[in-house]
Amino acid sequence: MKGTLSMCCFLCLLLLQATAEEEDFAPVLRDRAHIDETLRLATEEKAADYAAALQRLRKIYHTSIKPMEQTYKYNELRQHEISDGEITSKPMVLFLGPWSVGKSSMINYLLGLNDSPYQLYTGAEPTTSEFTVIMHGEKIRSVEGIVMAADSSRSFSPLEKFGQNFLEKLIGVEMPHKLLERVTFVDTPGIIENRKQQERGYPFNDVCQWFIDRADLIFVVFDPTKLDVGLELEMLFRQLKGRESQIRIILNKADSLATQDLMRVYGALFWSLAPLINVTEPPRVYVSSFWPYEYEPDTSRDLFKREEISLLEDLNQVIENRMENKIAFIRQHGIRVRIHGLLVDRYVQTFKEKMSFFSDPELVFQEIVDDPDKFYIFKSILAKTNVSKFDLPNRDAYRDFFGINPITNFKPLSSQCSYIGGCLLDNIERAITNELPALLSSINSGKQPGLSSCEATGCGEKPKNRYRKN
Repeated sequence: MKGTLSMCCFLCLLLLQATAEEEDFAPVLRDRAHIDETLRLATEEKAADYAAALQRLRKIYHTSIKPMEQTYKYNELRQHEISDGEITSKPMVLFLGPWSVGKSSMINYLLGLNDSPYQLYTGAEPTTSEFTVIMHGEKIRSVEGIVMAADSSRSFSPLEKFGQNFLEKLIGVEMPHKLLERVTFVDTPGIIENRKQQERGYPFNDVCQWFIDRADLIFVVFDPTKLDVGLELEMLFRQLKGRESQIRIILNKADSLATQDLMRVYGALFWSLAPLINVTEPPRVYVSSFWPYEYEPDTSRDLFKREEISLLEDLNQVIENRMENKIAFIRQHGIRVRIHGLLVDRYVQTFKEKMSFFSDPELVFQEIVDDPDKFYIFKSILAKTNVSKFDLPNRDAYRDFFGINPITNFKPLSSQCSYIGGCLLDNIERAITNELPALLSSINSGKQPGLSSCEATGCGEKPKNRYRKN
């Protein structure tokens, strides 16, 4: 009996000692005050001014840009339809990179979700197999991908085109959070350089491209143990071409290395990425450890803290400029739609000029589509309008476009005018040159975005068609 009691007491002492050691070695949490301060989460926004600017932007798009977009079927050329949800959506921050480099941990850290029931699952193995959209909501709940795609008020309805297998891998998480009132985070499956793992059951690269095209900021995350560049990572950087201004490279878990080793890893990272980022000025690289625990001892703590604050300032800049970025995006879209309308108009005019009573319409138009330079299709656009040659779309794209849409389906721009709506070309040019720049100026000057003089007083003047011969 005494021996049994002695054994029980010994086990109790071991348990108490282990508990005390766990308390002694429990990770110390980092102070988060600099996050709220840098992102200005305590500052109240001017919601009324922002809503008025969004309403004005939507009106310009629907009245001046979308009519030409629909008339000349621009969406079938670019496959990028702008919905109201996309116009009113918050800035999107996209997290990309190899598996288990700390993408989900970084989101947990920024939102303060660690050790809460709502934190994103993390681990040393590949853990995120879904595209996870973390957004603001009145209460904490998850939203299935099929529901997100069916909701026209959100900006994710175009994702239905990637199929049901993908929608099963798409999940939304809503929660009330000050930061999520201003920005939306998207966590992506980690890149796995393994052929079997690449068989995901949906077009992974196409889905990534959809999010890349709409992201305001793209964090490409690495850690010191995963610097190798394989086929899937190489494909990802090809998709990022043209978006270099949005890319930020993050070398995470930097406090796991001594300073000398960190310098070698930093150089190795640039050596691996140099062939993939062919630009004069490389993307900004942030070196730190983005998780809630204190930095390891004998590491460059001050440097890591400054790097973290710099990244937060970068994120805050995107939040502060979200309205300006939206206006610039819609204007850029309008320029592309205008060029498309002018090109289709030129194809139509050339077709009518070359047709005769004995001509075969199919043969005539096939000749025009196969060799547009012979008929000065693109050069005439550069000569007659203020269009940069660098903005012209690919000529081959129009061969496919007219293969689906017969030329007889389109009318010339000279006939696209109405007494109430005005002329399509006049409307879109006015939006590009006057209305959108004026809206941008009102945002920068802090003035209330108002209506144009015609919308306020009503312009009873009949629109003049400058393309119709007198």
